[in-house]
Amino acid sequence: MYLALLAFEKKYQIDLNDLLGLHYFTSPKFRWYQVITHMFMHMNFAHIAFNMYAVWMFGTSLEKFWGPKRFIIFYLFAGLGAGFLHTCFTGYQLHAFDSVIANPDPESYYKLMSKYLDPAQLHDFYLYWKSNPSSASAITTAISDLSHVQESVMANSCAVGASGALFGILLAFGMIFPNTELMLIFFPIPIKAKYFVMLYGAVELFSGVSQIRGDNIAHFAHLGGMLFGFILIKIWQKNRTHFY
Repeated sequence: MYLALLAFEKKYQIDLNDLLGLHYFTSPKFRWYQVITHMFMHMNFAHIAFNMYAVWMFGTSLEKFWGPKRFIIFYLFAGLGAGFLHTCFTGYQLHAFDSVIANPDPESYYKLMSKYLDPAQLHDFYLYWKSNPSSASAITTAISDLSHVQESVMANSCAVGASGALFGILLAFGMIFPNTELMLIFFPIPIKAKYFVMLYGAVELFSGVSQIRGDNIAHFAHLGGMLFGFILIKIWQKNRTHFY
């Protein structure tokens, strides 16, 4: 799929990530098959190389433990969970704009827009509107600004990559081989798999909730992969299938 991405872009000027990445379901670009295809697309070579290396590194042990059939079921289920939670979070973001547009006021406008634009760009307009809260022109400008950024959020919400499925694999590795010690390049101290998973999950949750401006990583997709992976493992345990 990555080679197809390069070929179509070079020969036909067609962006397969835009066609096969997961768009929000109210977007005119949304297609039902994107629910599956998005997890097989990647932005660039570094993106796919890192994801596939991690899938190989952690997934090999799981595939040997579960067998290929159960492994691919888990992989796809985690990927679907990633897309689901990412879509839910995008819906939450878009709803926040709808709420402020329906009842615009300076404080709500500034608080919301500061998550996506440099506050310095908003400061003068915010002060003017705050000193003239009933200004029709200020309200019209605010609604226009909010709608424009909302459209941008919708357009940029397209998700691609196997990261959600990968995070499900990380979660499963930490649950099945909790005491395996890992030595990571960016963390050159031995750490048990269960602590690594908990730490990584906490970082992703913090990053997703913080919504740092300019961060284009789908943190809630990662968390969705972990959550759905956890759910499936618990279902398998409850049904007493061969897990441990």
